[in-house]
Amino acid sequence: MSDSNITKRALAGSLKELLQEESFSKISVANICEKCDMNRKSFYYHFKDKYDLVNWIYYTEFYEVAKKKNYNTEWEAVEDICHYFYQNRNFYQKVLMIEGQNSFSSYFRELLLPVISEYLKNIFYEKESWNFYVDFFADAFILAIERWLQEKECIPADKFIQLLKSCIWHTAEKVMQNKPEDII
Repeated sequence: MSDSNITKRALAGSLKELLQEESFSKISVANICEKCDMNRKSFYYHFKDKYDLVNWIYYTEFYEVAKKKNYNTEWEAVEDICHYFYQNRNFYQKVLMIEGQNSFSSYFRELLLPVISEYLKNIFYEKESWNFYVDFFADAFILAIERWLQEKECIPADKFIQLLKSCIWHTAEKVMQNKPEDII
């Protein structure tokens, strides 16, 4: 492992430890650096700010790994995402509370849009409303994950996945039975 990755992982570990006791908003770059005996200059050499560090954690721990996998179905990817978030729920419960332009939710959405877009291209052919469909499903998925992880009694990932599948299947089934004539 390169020195750069060792440094980044040390900073990530420090942030994770600090988040066990403190909210994200109360943690400073100085706190992160102090926790792993590093100076601020080293932090800023690798990351723009603490939000960038959060995004790096998700990217390296999950996204980079998932990109290399060959999922047989889209549900396998959803299951993988949900299991990762559940295993790391204490961390993501706190970082999903971040609001604003540097929020983790915005970053997660940015990574999710191309994945959802790829999946939906074989379902929705109308290009005029394409962005609406992609945004709708991305927002629904992200909000469902955020709400699930924020619940006081967070149900296990397998149960959450089962509920997602059931919700989507039964809704699609009902819609197909009662398809309005003005649907495009």
